[in-house]
Amino acid sequence: MTSTYTEVEPTFVPVQTRSERPHSFDPAEFGAPTGREVNWKHTPVAQLKPLFEPAAQNDGVAYSFVSGEQFVSSPLAQGAAPRGEVFLAEDVTAAVAWQGAAEATHIRIPREQEVAEPVVLEITGQGAERRADAHIVIEALEHSSATVVLQHTGTAQYAQNVEIIVRDGARLTVVTLQQWQDDAIHAAAHQARVGADATLKHFVISFGGGLVRVNPSVELAGNGSEGYLYGLSFADSGQHLESQVYLHHKGAHTTGDVLYKGALQGEGAHSVWIGDVLIGKDATGTDSYEANRNLVLTEGARADSIPNLEIETGDIVGAGHASATGRFDDEQLFYLQARGIAEDEARRLVVLGFLSDIVQRLGIPSFQEELLAAIEAELAANAAVGAGEGAR
Repeated sequence: MTSTYTEVEPTFVPVQTRSERPHSFDPAEFGAPTGREVNWKHTPVAQLKPLFEPAAQNDGVAYSFVSGEQFVSSPLAQGAAPRGEVFLAEDVTAAVAWQGAAEATHIRIPREQEVAEPVVLEITGQGAERRADAHIVIEALEHSSATVVLQHTGTAQYAQNVEIIVRDGARLTVVTLQQWQDDAIHAAAHQARVGADATLKHFVISFGGGLVRVNPSVELAGNGSEGYLYGLSFADSGQHLESQVYLHHKGAHTTGDVLYKGALQGEGAHSVWIGDVLIGKDATGTDSYEANRNLVLTEGARADSIPNLEIETGDIVGAGHASATGRFDDEQLFYLQARGIAEDEARRLVVLGFLSDIVQRLGIPSFQEELLAAIEAELAANAAVGAGEGAR
């Protein structure tokens, strides 16, 4: 019997895990995404196309400090430390923002200083067709404490990198608040490294914008470091709100908690949450948990939720993940209505109770009031739409 041997070409295996993704500061290395890539398949890439090339004028947004301008250091050119100490672009929009931002804004909290009032940077879009690229470095030196808030309003086409460095023993809270107009496009990559016995609280809060994609990546590098990643979104008709979250436990005895909550209403409202947690081989004694929960308020809305967990050591305290998407809890509504509360008011209370958990974790009373008011406004708009549909 004669046998023949045919050489078979090796099968291409695409990158699946977050830790394996390539990095480059050259947009050409990535090329324009097609929507088939693992990190783009839930994103309307055609809508994001303006951010695949550096901005020609880079005048799409204006920056102003509401408070804390005394903590702004000299701008950082490419190659000027600490710019690039932590940040590595992992997709084309991050590489574009790196190349397009000739200088980076540098917010620097001095060593051992406790800053009571939040440092607030307002980022205001200058027009729907205007483009901007940015790189922002937020650095908390050893044993310092501060809160930094990035507020986005107006409309623009905005590619943004935020590089966060939390030195040993520091405590830093970073809040990015998206209240764009409906035609804004915003793609942001937040990358952080947390030192020994340091703590980072990171909030992504998205209410406005046509397409908002904010992807945080946090490395708990030092022993005893802690990372708390929280998110809140409210997607309306036609809005796409997305976050791809990566938490890397690298040091020993690290603690991580990820909780994102979202509400959706209206035809075509779409939220995407992808959560990746990696517990590295040296991250012994780690305690980590991630969860995403979504409340769908109307027909025609869609929430995609994908949790992933990689564990490279068996010596951990605990690790887990969870995801849930659903409509109103009928039992909760019945309980409230049985006590004389009208159905519309009962629904409002259920949504507020669901989302206010994230708001309360901020610990900034003025912002908590502002966000609760924004949620109320979203609910009122939904009620008005429902009333209009009923009239027809």
